[in-house]
Amino acid sequence: MPVPLAPYPTPPTPFTPPANGTQSQLVCSGCRNLLLYPVGATSVCCAVCNAVTAVPPPGTEMAQLVCGGCHTLLMYIRGATSVQCSCCHTVNLAMEANQVAHVNCGNCRMLLMYQYGARSVKCAVCNFVTSVGVATSTTEQKFNS
Repeated sequence: MPVPLAPYPTPPTPFTPPANGTQSQLVCSGCRNLLLYPVGATSVCCAVCNAVTAVPPPGTEMAQLVCGGCHTLLMYIRGATSVQCSCCHTVNLAMEANQVAHVNCGNCRMLLMYQYGARSVKCAVCNFVTSVGVATSTTEQKFNS
């Protein structure tokens, strides 16, 4: 006698946040996973690592940067001057876009970011110190023309 086949299970419906904006998101302070939470919550407990992360007050503008010590993506309240990494405890300078400039390392050509107005910048890859200022403005003129 033939055995009837079981039907394939229906796949779970993908999560879509409500259209009326009743949820928001933040990065877990413990495991760095993205957490969704209902608007109005004051803290969120991560289901993965059980860390409790405080929710910033409503209307707070958030910014992000990559930690210079361990390359972890960090979120912080916009306007902060420094951000301490919760993973490696490195204190990172948090600068607005108009406070930084870029130059290629004079040795390994790695793109470097430095505080606008600095006279030199040391490459974290090869430790070469690249002078900036007159040479940078010449380079910027090439890109802007």
